[in-house]
Amino acid sequence: MKSTPLSLIAGVVALAAVTGFAALNAPGDPAPEVAKAAARLPVERSSLLCPAPSSSDLAATTYMSFTPAGKSAGEAAGAELKPAAAYSADEATEPDPKQDKKVPAKDGKAVLTLKEPGKPVGAETSKPDAPALVGTATGSLAPGWTAQQTTAVTAGAARGLLGATCTGPGTDFWFPGASTSKARQDYVHLTNPDDSAAVADIELYGPDGPLKSDVGDGITIPARSSVPMLISTLTSEAVEDVAVHVTTRSGRIGALVRAADDTAGSDWIAPSADPTGTLVLPGIPADATSVQLVAFAPGEDDADVKVQLLGKNAAFAPAGNDTLHIKSRMTASIDLRDVTRGEPGSLRLTPVDAGRATPIVAALRVVRGTKSGREVAFIPATGPVGVRASVADNRAKGSVLSLTAPGATAEVEVTASAGTEGGEQVVKTYTVKGGTTLAVTPPVPSGLKGSYALTVATKSGGPVHAARTLALPQGGVEMFTVQTLTDDGGTVAVPTARQDLSLLDD
Repeated sequence: MKSTPLSLIAGVVALAAVTGFAALNAPGDPAPEVAKAAARLPVERSSLLCPAPSSSDLAATTYMSFTPAGKSAGEAAGAELKPAAAYSADEATEPDPKQDKKVPAKDGKAVLTLKEPGKPVGAETSKPDAPALVGTATGSLAPGWTAQQTTAVTAGAARGLLGATCTGPGTDFWFPGASTSKARQDYVHLTNPDDSAAVADIELYGPDGPLKSDVGDGITIPARSSVPMLISTLTSEAVEDVAVHVTTRSGRIGALVRAADDTAGSDWIAPSADPTGTLVLPGIPADATSVQLVAFAPGEDDADVKVQLLGKNAAFAPAGNDTLHIKSRMTASIDLRDVTRGEPGSLRLTPVDAGRATPIVAALRVVRGTKSGREVAFIPATGPVGVRASVADNRAKGSVLSLTAPGATAEVEVTASAGTEGGEQVVKTYTVKGGTTLAVTPPVPSGLKGSYALTVATKSGGPVHAARTLALPQGGVEMFTVQTLTDDGGTVAVPTARQDLSLLDD
């Protein structure tokens, strides 16, 4: 008798299922339509954040804004980069009501205004108090919108060529390769694009684990403003290789690290790709005199990875450095010296045990030149270019494009846009052999005036990772900077849906 209620319920459910099926599939009705795959449509809005370029009186900064031509999300509505309000670290940790009197980005005059896809615009400044920039693109200017700031500092502790691809806002950033040592002055720049304050935390990790810090928690970044934090003031420990982790408790921000070395110049450190088991770090210059790998395992497990250089003709393991053991929540580093030996290359990190892929983040510290002519740049692990990726501010001379196919051979199409002051776009196709790095002098627009953008699109084959090196030697110093290219996210998947009121019939 105890099984009767369950049997009755089961019978009702079964009857309902049969009745429902019959109602939706009556005899003679056509078969139900198979759901279509989600369509990919252009994004309608993009945001970019550029850090304050430099506080040096000897700094000269070039800005460039660009959206590649292609399918759009409607008519051009605008793409502007405007100054953000500036706050000191003290104001960020101890906000006061007077902050509301500072001019937010939406009330300032635009530094750059882009008017149409395919035609970049540029601007220059030599002001030591040049602010961070906050911008939004809509309509046909949103898909693939990118911006670059390139700063040349000819003398002083911050000497060097500093290049930064302006970033989209987020909530989680990793920066391996920073430092709190006495020879370094590294600042993490936090920029808030929104109308309400954001709150961020900064965690530091060294070779022995987390660094003690009481002032990296609860940093307030006011609305449409930027805050620089000197990383060495966040801890009393002086450590050579540090992984910086920036997260937000509320809101979203852009984050970049400006690194300055007393002996090797300065440059920006862009965020590493999200933690994963396999990483690619593309675009080591052929004439690099020193290459240092810094890696970090943020999880609870140690990581053992194979280190391979994807060279001009083949992949090989650096002598004596074919593997790296990374302890959980501790930085690990390898001095690869002049690993490229006169040929361009890229680094690939893969798990020693394919069945145990521990997520890691990583970056390279690369030096060109010797003695007083040394200059430094940083290459973070980066994702593939995917459908399309762009990099702005290329020059007629000094640009090198590195293309790496870590798996299968691939074919890519490279488009050189019109120049900021004139010229016509040029398109060229390259084949990248699997397991190698192809470094080329990129195509230059015909009749180029000013600077231009490069757009890389994967046409066939396996994934391709890319980086652009911009070299502008000055006064015997091998000044250069490297920017990686990742899929611009110009399209999003939109599921196909239709209205079906028949489901409401009795």
